[in-house]
Amino acid sequence: MLWRKLLVPLTSLLLLLTASAGAGAAAASTGSPAGASAEAAAADYGAPGPYATAVEVGAVTTLYYPRDIATSDRRHPVIVWGNGTFAFPVVYRDLLLHWASQGFIVAAANTPQSNLGISMRAGIDLLTRRNADPGSPFHDRVDLEHIGASGHSQGGAAAIVVGADPRIDTILPIQPGPLADIDDVHVPALLLAGQKDSIVFPFLVKAFYNDADHIPAIYGELRGADHLTVVGDPGPFAAPTTAWFKAHLMGDQTARAQFFGAGCGICTDSGTWSDVRRNGLANR
Repeated sequence: MLWRKLLVPLTSLLLLLTASAGAGAAAASTGSPAGASAEAAAADYGAPGPYATAVEVGAVTTLYYPRDIATSDRRHPVIVWGNGTFAFPVVYRDLLLHWASQGFIVAAANTPQSNLGISMRAGIDLLTRRNADPGSPFHDRVDLEHIGASGHSQGGAAAIVVGADPRIDTILPIQPGPLADIDDVHVPALLLAGQKDSIVFPFLVKAFYNDADHIPAIYGELRGADHLTVVGDPGPFAAPTTAWFKAHLMGDQTARAQFFGAGCGICTDSGTWSDVRRNGLANR
């Protein structure tokens, strides 16, 4: 089909044009504003979290994580990330650092061709080794029982592919490309589309949602968002993605209420969302 032939080159060109904007900042560290409390950060999922952050760029995986993880009093859940076509983690640096500030360890695959999910799985393997290594700052600080998968465009499809891995607890594909089979996924899914996305059209994301009748699945279409809204400043993507992972990987019930139950927060927020759908397994 014509759209499949156009998807990869168009996505490649657009993401390459944006990559240079943050290319020099991959190794920077960021923190929360002075005086920010853990309680306030937990309530406002779009605001920076309570953790200062650090970045480690490796050969296969770039890690975004709480800077003081070695002295942390808790284990931190993991998010594995897949990039869009011809993109690298630096393109999504703001979103990945945002998750790290909220207490997650993000293992981002250093590949511009992530669809098979091989490098994303390698991030889990890396953190498993680091967690077991007494000489590593990650020793006994990685919550390997709570792992999510996310990614954008081709990386969104990769998040679906990786969702078949038994180590994954939830998936959050952002504007996922078509080369994945959600029938192989057996964990809850939040599938995000952009209302004005002309590369991965919303109906393509809805097709994954319609096929996901065997798992709790939610389709969310962000009002006014195009295919590159998540690049750089993640804007409207920051809060719902953080809330989803806090609900599923940290047991945050306030975050869970954004998606589930009669008071579903995103279901009534027409300013942020142009379309929200929940299947029978999620509509509880």
